[in-house]
Amino acid sequence: MGFREHAARVRRILGIVLAVLLLGGVAAVLVTGGDKDTGTATKTVRGVIGSEKAEFFADPHVVKALAAKGLTVRTETSGSWDMDELPLDGYDFAFPSSKGPADELRAKAGGRAASAPLRPFYSPLVVVAHSTAARVLAGNGLVTLGARGTSGTLRMDAYLAAARADRTWQQLKGAAGHAELSGTLFITSTDPVASNSGALYLAAASYVADGGRVAGDRAAISRTAPLLRKLVQVQGAQQSGSDAPFRDFVSGVGNPLVLVYESQVAAQLLAGRPMGDLVVLYPDTTVNSDHTLVPLTENGRTLGELLATDPGLRKLAVRHGFRPQGAASEFDAATDPHTEYLNQTLTGVRQAPVPTSEVLHEMALRARDQGDTA
Repeated sequence: MGFREHAARVRRILGIVLAVLLLGGVAAVLVTGGDKDTGTATKTVRGVIGSEKAEFFADPHVVKALAAKGLTVRTETSGSWDMDELPLDGYDFAFPSSKGPADELRAKAGGRAASAPLRPFYSPLVVVAHSTAARVLAGNGLVTLGARGTSGTLRMDAYLAAARADRTWQQLKGAAGHAELSGTLFITSTDPVASNSGALYLAAASYVADGGRVAGDRAAISRTAPLLRKLVQVQGAQQSGSDAPFRDFVSGVGNPLVLVYESQVAAQLLAGRPMGDLVVLYPDTTVNSDHTLVPLTENGRTLGELLATDPGLRKLAVRHGFRPQGAASEFDAATDPHTEYLNQTLTGVRQAPVPTSEVLHEMALRARDQGDTA
């Protein structure tokens, strides 16, 4: 019997054996090389996360890597600021998209917090546009496009000036003949009262509009409140998480400009999913969103430490578009194409400081006409 025939026969025998085992309700694991299976049972760790991290925790490779460390993670999604309204009983961790809501959650947890919050990775906020919209914006001085036309820089001063003036797409040269470019020019963002990305969008806009000053009190909020109100209220109903607006954009539904996390775009590209004529615009003034895990139990703390330090989990985070905190020397775009996006330079992009949680929340309420107008 030759090698091919022998191998085929072995595969048939293995197939029969596995079928019998599965029918009997027995899970069989075949290990070829590497460490031996210790058979250690996993601990179930339950948490609430921002929707932008749902695909990461659902990834079979991430599930397997965590199981190898003895953890089975069960998650629910929520807007980052909405997490504060949830009862924390029964959760091992909460994982909002930035430090602000994490600080609120830690204060609410009080002595229940197992340790200080952990920030394993971060993601800049970006604006996605269809190529036609990006070219029109570039032709009117609101955007500078790169050589390939697939990425560029959004000039926040120019964009905010257009927002103040209630500029419409029809007023921009080059927009005629493009039916999808009509109505008021605006960026779709999430509900700033409920969602981190929407709140940070207002923080960046306020910083630019107030001459590079971070809002620190009600007087500062009042100076930019009329503009922030325009940015929010022109959108109508807003989503409480960033996942739905991005999926709408990718499917060709909704507004031609949408604020998302860089990680959401990178994850799609790294997975080889078709993105059509998407253009990624980096605002020249933006906010990096530090995804911050609040451990509520020792198991939650263990998970946070693994995400921050385990090389395998850090690489998986990169494959989902997140930028790892700390040194990233283990990522080499020359040998691993999944890390190429890390070379996207953020040089020249100004980082807007984030106001305190109290100021940011009041800013969001005022933009929604729900806050103190005194």
